[in-house]
Amino acid sequence: MTMKSTLTQAPARARPARSVLTGIGAFGALGVYVLISSVDLGLWTSLGPGPGLFPFAMGAVLAAMSVVWLLQELKKPSAAGEGADRGLVIAVVVSLLVLAAVLDLLGFQLSMFLFLMYHLKIRGGRSWLSSLLIGLAGSVGAFYAFNYGLNVALPVSAIPALNLIGL
Repeated sequence: MTMKSTLTQAPARARPARSVLTGIGAFGALGVYVLISSVDLGLWTSLGPGPGLFPFAMGAVLAAMSVVWLLQELKKPSAAGEGADRGLVIAVVVSLLVLAAVLDLLGFQLSMFLFLMYHLKIRGGRSWLSSLLIGLAGSVGAFYAFNYGLNVALPVSAIPALNLIGL
């Protein structure tokens, strides 16, 4: 009689959930699409960075992060039942749609400031001071960095009164 027990067998290895793999595949495919599309815009011109350089970098980051996420899931799959907060997902998607809808009307600075304040103060419950500082840096700071630092024009307000005060 052998002393080998059936209890010493290794447990079955957990596999990543199909929905997680679908999400990883979607992000990876989006990253590759952005990479390929941005090359057509031109990565570099004789004057410096081309219009496709920033999207190319973002596509590369997205594709690389998808690979990292896949490796993490293969090493240690997410526990079953871990799901996203559906209310948060809906709030983010709806606020992004509203942002896209009002961007040309209100301009980048005001639209992005309101978007950031909504997520930081209302959704995230941050203090007024940190919400205002991050909101201003993410809207006005990003506007000036892109317009004057990178020579990338971001939309200004279509409303004359807002446009007159630089928004």
